[in-house]
Amino acid sequence: MLIDFRVQNYLSFKDSQTLSLIAGNNADLPDNLMSFDNRRKLRLLKSAAVFGANASGKSNLINALYLMKTLVTETFKPGEPLPVTPFKLSQESRESPTEFEVTFAVNGVVYQYGFSASPAQIFEEWLFVTPKDRSQKWFERVWDTESKQYAWRFGTYFQGTRQVWLKATRENALFLTTAVLLNSSQLKPVFDWFANTLRFLIGSSYFPPVFSAIMYKDNEQVREKILNFMKIADFNISNIHVEEAPRENPDLSEYPEPVRLYIEQEIKSKKTLKIVTSHLDDENQSVDFDFFNESDGTRRFFAFVGPLIDVLQNGYVLCIDEINVNLHPKLVKFIVNLFHNKNTNKKNAQLIFTTHDTSVLSLNFLREDQIWFCEQNKNHSSDLFSLFDFRKPVIGKNSDNTDLNIEKLYLGGKYGALPFIGDAEDVL
Repeated sequence: MLIDFRVQNYLSFKDSQTLSLIAGNNADLPDNLMSFDNRRKLRLLKSAAVFGANASGKSNLINALYLMKTLVTETFKPGEPLPVTPFKLSQESRESPTEFEVTFAVNGVVYQYGFSASPAQIFEEWLFVTPKDRSQKWFERVWDTESKQYAWRFGTYFQGTRQVWLKATRENALFLTTAVLLNSSQLKPVFDWFANTLRFLIGSSYFPPVFSAIMYKDNEQVREKILNFMKIADFNISNIHVEEAPRENPDLSEYPEPVRLYIEQEIKSKKTLKIVTSHLDDENQSVDFDFFNESDGTRRFFAFVGPLIDVLQNGYVLCIDEINVNLHPKLVKFIVNLFHNKNTNKKNAQLIFTTHDTSVLSLNFLREDQIWFCEQNKNHSSDLFSLFDFRKPVIGKNSDNTDLNIEKLYLGGKYGALPFIGDAEDVL
């Protein structure tokens, strides 16, 4: 379970910004919550929605967490630059490292892991672990600019061949990744959380359907669930067929013969998946359509369904950028409700999504602490804040004890995070 994520000096984020999934103390919408620590009465949110204008930094928040996952799970060659981009509109920031930190729980153990990095190297790295009440420092690594060496500190609870892992860790590599590659069993749950539990659906225009297609083809139980999803969503699809097909040959006429023959042989040995949808005509007869003749919304929803089922069945954390693209507002609510519903989310999966769809801005659907805004400030950097920050003694209720229209208040500028659009006559 994700508890919080912090980023500093990355793309549009200059100052430290934190997305927290720790629930407030109000009792609203209990189905949107899950208990994490009954003894301390700690509750976590099942979802968080991030709103804001274009270029406000919403996507950068998702990209920051995705980059953290990438830096943990991938290895880089000696001297290879790390794909880290600091906030560029400040000289101080351009010359400073980017910092990431995430707190999450695995099997009741809380891990707080983070690092700072520039394209050239890792500057700091740390891991604190809380199995029960007291936090334990497992390791800390700090770059000394004068000696050009790292100062290392290890806690007594952290076991293994620490000196071997230390010496094997390059300047552009994380100690966590290196130690796991060299068989650190203690650190493997941390690495596995990034590699397996943290999932992403990014790419605002189109997400490829291959994951859903593979699940549909290879698993009969999942096939039935995917088909049910498509029927519930009212796409008028009666059936779906997924089969292997040879890859189409590209035009290779301009290539030299040896190269052309090699490419043709490679293509011949590989297969692709062909997706066919079936609809019923006016005489109740089945008519087949090529999947790519379906609407953008149908294709996008199908692409989402496989990953959604996988995440919900396994209790993963899913991040979706621009969830509303090509999807009707009712479908967006349908997807979010899958995470709030105890019958469809038995493993306490979590959803983080960005959106422009203000129809979900309702205190009958999302709690105050689930609603986040991203706004570009006067320094052109991004600020992240929650509706909970505007909380009053009885926020969400007016004097008549009826729900406030949060969507109307947001669009009216009450909470900021809106685009400032000039007069149309000034354009032409």
